[in-house]
Amino acid sequence: MNRFVQPVPQPADPYADDALLRSWLERHLGPAGHAAAKGRLADLAADVTGPLRAAHADAEAHPPTLVRYDPWGARIDRIETSAGWQAQRAAAARHAVVALPYLPDARGTWGAAARVVQHALLHLYGPESATFSCPVAMADGAAALLSLPDVDASVRDAWLPRLISTDPATAITSGQWMTESQGGSDLGRSSTIGRPAADGSWRLTGQKWFCSAADAAMAVALARPEGAGRGSRVLAPFLVPRYAADSPLADGAAADAPAPGVTVHRLKDKLGTRALPTAEIGLHDAYAVPLGDPGVPGLVRAMTLVVVTRVHNAAAAAGGMRRGLAYARAYADVRHVAGGPLASSPLHRATLGTLAVDAAGAFALAGHAFALLGRVEVGADPEAAAELRIVAPLAKLATGRLAVSSASEYVESFGGAGYVEDTGVPRLLRDAQVLPIWEGTTNVLALDVLRALTREDAGAPLLSRLAAAVDLARPLSPALADTLATTAAQLGDTITAVTGDPTADAVTAGARGLALRLAYALTAALLVEHAAWGDEQAELAARLWARRWLRHEEIAEDAHHHLDLLC
Repeated sequence: MNRFVQPVPQPADPYADDALLRSWLERHLGPAGHAAAKGRLADLAADVTGPLRAAHADAEAHPPTLVRYDPWGARIDRIETSAGWQAQRAAAARHAVVALPYLPDARGTWGAAARVVQHALLHLYGPESATFSCPVAMADGAAALLSLPDVDASVRDAWLPRLISTDPATAITSGQWMTESQGGSDLGRSSTIGRPAADGSWRLTGQKWFCSAADAAMAVALARPEGAGRGSRVLAPFLVPRYAADSPLADGAAADAPAPGVTVHRLKDKLGTRALPTAEIGLHDAYAVPLGDPGVPGLVRAMTLVVVTRVHNAAAAAGGMRRGLAYARAYADVRHVAGGPLASSPLHRATLGTLAVDAAGAFALAGHAFALLGRVEVGADPEAAAELRIVAPLAKLATGRLAVSSASEYVESFGGAGYVEDTGVPRLLRDAQVLPIWEGTTNVLALDVLRALTREDAGAPLLSRLAAAVDLARPLSPALADTLATTAAQLGDTITAVTGDPTADAVTAGARGLALRLAYALTAALLVEHAAWGDEQAELAARLWARRWLRHEEIAEDAHHHLDLLC
């Protein structure tokens, strides 16, 4: 008797087959702008479905290793990565995944919407990049920080062109050395000290506990300038060269040797993101240059980087949800159960359709954050800046949680095969779990949202967007408009109560619930905006999203009947 082997087809082209992505680009870029981006997006999609998918598998199969000593006993702390990881690095540069919003020709073509095009690139690239999307995010954040006018021009000129290079031979990425074991997200407990040197550079001493992309050529580290006092506001961002080639203190060491004063204690053995080298790093009089004036409290400057990495986190969540859905749908089309294809089961169709609604919402929320970021950077738009202040944490926290719940469903949709490592399916869940953690857990971000509401009146732009969405929804669906109106009124009352007594236990204890409600309401408004532009899929997703997340109703029947439109 022949042994049955289940064929597993690859999902379709991630650009050509994603109707919501293409219509989103048509709306935000205009027909001419979308046409200008199509070649770039199609080229990346072809790489993703071919060599990058293979590179992804290779990097996952061959995680990084730390070689502490050379054969003669010299400490070298060399992190060795796979050919697949290096292929992902080269592709990120070649396709301008980091560089695009900084390139003059891209800004000339798309203006502030260059960030919209970048989001589309990330949506295609990230899900099967072996989490090279993480160093991409940190390189982008470092580039944004280096672009600030108060950064010394010589430092900017030395490092920014390398971060935004599209030549794989010269392009670099950045790490991010912020958290320390005693504090974690409580940056006020950071104990790394920066001391000025006679030549204008600084020396950093301390221990950094969670350093992702530890193989990157540079890192942005937070340190407390000597004598600056306690708390987090006085912390300042510094650029630390990772290798001897970029450190004036190296004194003839091999170019790929670690910079003097930088020690890699160990690589982290993580639940997921296994291809990504994450390390514990010690600093002892390590050479560093300040990014801005260290005498001026620098945490606000560092938040430039954090906002960028938070919206990247949202893009990674939304992109992963969409790719997981594509794999689950492709599998359902060929898997036969109970005498027919799994894709014909009303129950399974309802499950996939519900996941498609969540994926559409996550995409809209991440896409909106990138659009706001572009308006802030290119047009210095104060309204966009005010809205981004709250949208960045909302997008990150909501999409991160959605990504984990969706990934769990994707694993389950493959049955036992989804639990077997060499199918690659379990990675969807393992890698998703980092998304609610990195750059602030859900609770940390919820408190950030609370601060934005109470100190900066950040609720005003969200309530304004909701009010506009009510009017847009009325011709589409009176029930949807009523739901949005009711939600907006409830949120308005809650925000008023919160700002009246922001330190009350009931307020802080309820911060997570409030943040999620704000994120779900904003997502509904964004889907309505896209539906009102003329997108039928967005209209259906808006109605089902509002029922699912604002009215807490079961949407299984409609999700089953409309699966083909939803995905």
